[in-house]
Amino acid sequence: MLAKIVNDNAGRLTLRGALRFFASKPAPTGIALILLLGIPGLAHAFDLQQLSDQLAKPSVIHGSFIQEKHLRALPQPLVSKGTFVLAKDHGLLWLLKTPLQQDYRISAQGIARRDANGWQPLPNKSAGAEQNRLFLAVLQGDSSGLQRDFELQLQGEAQQWKLTLTPRSLLLKQVFTQINIDGGELVQKIELLETQGDSTVLRMQDSTAGQPLSDVEQHDFAQ
Repeated sequence: MLAKIVNDNAGRLTLRGALRFFASKPAPTGIALILLLGIPGLAHAFDLQQLSDQLAKPSVIHGSFIQEKHLRALPQPLVSKGTFVLAKDHGLLWLLKTPLQQDYRISAQGIARRDANGWQPLPNKSAGAEQNRLFLAVLQGDSSGLQRDFELQLQGEAQQWKLTLTPRSLLLKQVFTQINIDGGELVQKIELLETQGDSTVLRMQDSTAGQPLSDVEQHDFAQ
């Protein structure tokens, strides 16, 4: 039963399990940002467009993640770990390593999970699918997409910022009370606070933007 809970939450993420983000994304996403412009006698505030532009710059991001799912019914969080690949023109590979192995692919075409027969599409008309779509929007720096569903509040500067997302849509209000994303050059942490009192913390680690897609990764995105 515990393994099933972990697997179910990993599949929903994979935003909910929560980005040079967002994805980390996040993240989502995800979920890089901007230089605080310094002109003699004038300082321009770090804004959402700058954040979006910064996050959208890298063509490929590789990294690892640690995800903690805090459930009211359990005294200790459920912890999962893995790696991710975010490709600007392709989407996100979310590769869960522990406590079980499971690979997910999130793209404009939808969400797919790998099994013995290859990548299998998952239903798109669900709360989990909507969350993963938003996770990818964060990772890709799509602030316009996020603003359709959230009120956005940005604080800080390019190297240390915090973005708070408050749901607008009824669907998301049923799931989240708030989403917090922290980052510097890249997204570093995503916190998802749920209406039922559960929460998820996703920490993105060792994120780098200088390595191109491997042949295997290109093949995974192409299938």
